[in-house]
Amino acid sequence: MSAPELRPAFLAVAPSLSAILAASAGVLLLASGATPSEPTRFAILLAFAPSALIEISHFFSSILGLVLVLLAFGLRSRLDAAWWATLVMLAAGAVLAIFKGLNWEETATLSVFFLAIVPFHEAFPRKAALSRMEITPGWLLSAAAAIGGAAFLGWWMFHHTEYADRSWMRIMGDQDAARAIRSSIAAAVVLMGIGLWRLIATPATPPVVDDTDPDFDRVRAILAKAEASEPSSSLALLGDKRFLFSASGESFLMFGVRRRSWIAMGPPVGRHDERMELFWRFRELADAHAARAGFYALGPEDLPDTVDLGLAIQKTGESAAVPLESFSLAGRRREVLRRNWRKAGEGGASFEVLPAGASMTVMAELRVISDAWLGHHSGGEKSFSMGGFDPRYVAEFPVALVRSEGRIVAFATLWTTPHKAAFSMDLMRYSDEAPKNIMDYLFVELLQWGKAEGYTAFEFGMAPLAGLDDRPLAPIMSRVGRLLYERGEGIYNFQGVRRYKDKYDPMWQPRYIAAPRRWAIPFLLADIGLLSSGGVSGLAKRPRPNSAGRPS
Repeated sequence: MSAPELRPAFLAVAPSLSAILAASAGVLLLASGATPSEPTRFAILLAFAPSALIEISHFFSSILGLVLVLLAFGLRSRLDAAWWATLVMLAAGAVLAIFKGLNWEETATLSVFFLAIVPFHEAFPRKAALSRMEITPGWLLSAAAAIGGAAFLGWWMFHHTEYADRSWMRIMGDQDAARAIRSSIAAAVVLMGIGLWRLIATPATPPVVDDTDPDFDRVRAILAKAEASEPSSSLALLGDKRFLFSASGESFLMFGVRRRSWIAMGPPVGRHDERMELFWRFRELADAHAARAGFYALGPEDLPDTVDLGLAIQKTGESAAVPLESFSLAGRRREVLRRNWRKAGEGGASFEVLPAGASMTVMAELRVISDAWLGHHSGGEKSFSMGGFDPRYVAEFPVALVRSEGRIVAFATLWTTPHKAAFSMDLMRYSDEAPKNIMDYLFVELLQWGKAEGYTAFEFGMAPLAGLDDRPLAPIMSRVGRLLYERGEGIYNFQGVRRYKDKYDPMWQPRYIAAPRRWAIPFLLADIGLLSSGGVSGLAKRPRPNSAGRPS
């Protein structure tokens, strides 16, 4: 294969390889600064180089080594600024190696590292400044270990160097030892300073942004014009999320925190070209806080980014979307659906959609219906990955109403997207007086409304655990998930949800969760369940019996 054909493969490994080279160069400089110079070379150097230049070269060489060890973290994270800084440090280290002891081997090694990194600038697309680089506790500990190892190596070598009776070499050796001690101490002091800076400068966990926060208006503005968004991006308006905003302020990533779990709800929203930067920033910020980072409800289009982030991926189910252009009630397959829809209409049901904000005029009626519906279902109001009934939140969206004999008997809040790519339904609740098959009537009316409004698809939402494989070589979590899907109807109506949505002939797409380590995924899923249900107390809440003496 030719070099141009191999270049994509080289670009894929360039960040990791560059990080290894930078860390190796840093360790080399630290070790060189802490160990004795070669006497003959040093004597030659003294003949033409001023002693001040030698002292400065020795002193700063170890500091450059420490900086290179820390820059390796930025290279691994594909930071453009880290690439430039590494080249500067390698070039400076190569020059200083000559003036601290004629260490031409060291100069040659650093030059080779420089030449190996130079061709792969495009492998470092992230434009964040070095001050935004979240140096993790583990990376600081690695740098401290490198300094400690170099200092120990220097101590051992100085204690085993024989100067015999050559007094001039002994004097030179004593001066060399003093230089080594100064350079090691300087590197340690710089590392301590960086550690203190990180402690002070590392951003605190972003606070929850609700409707009383000025950032809430920024979220609304981004949702109104986002290039990259999906209907569930409207969960940002629930008032229980934390946000990372892009430098331009035109994109955000929303997430929730439960104990050590930081869980992004869906991919970033806003501009396409800012997605990857927000993915990286979230992962690094969670890492800097020693938290488990997770990315929930990702779609197939997000998988290339998760691969670049080095994440483990697990399928969690499938989501359904109905293309509206081809939807029709005609044909034998739609006979039952058509009959249920027509019967409800003939029984006096009517449908309308109130624009965002207009539902405040009927909010009291909606509250009564919602409370009655909740009374017949397990758990309380949902959050995080599902909306709950809150008047302020409901009023953010268009609301579909079903009336029977003039009274509201069912409603649904609608998640829409800019450019009308798709829309979906969030809350759907109905009263005990609602006609039978009210869900079929509401869904058909919504599909027809969306088609008339120019939307391309209606998203039915998730079928949890659907589509997981139970094969001998499948991941253990897929096999356990498949078992729950087939045998766990007492916990959740997994198969019933899938069968109901299949009536509309949707297109099914997989949904995933991603995390830096596969073993963390079960813990993240448990925390997602608790975040969505309102904690253990929400999970434990049982429905009250209906008039027939059993839950509906």
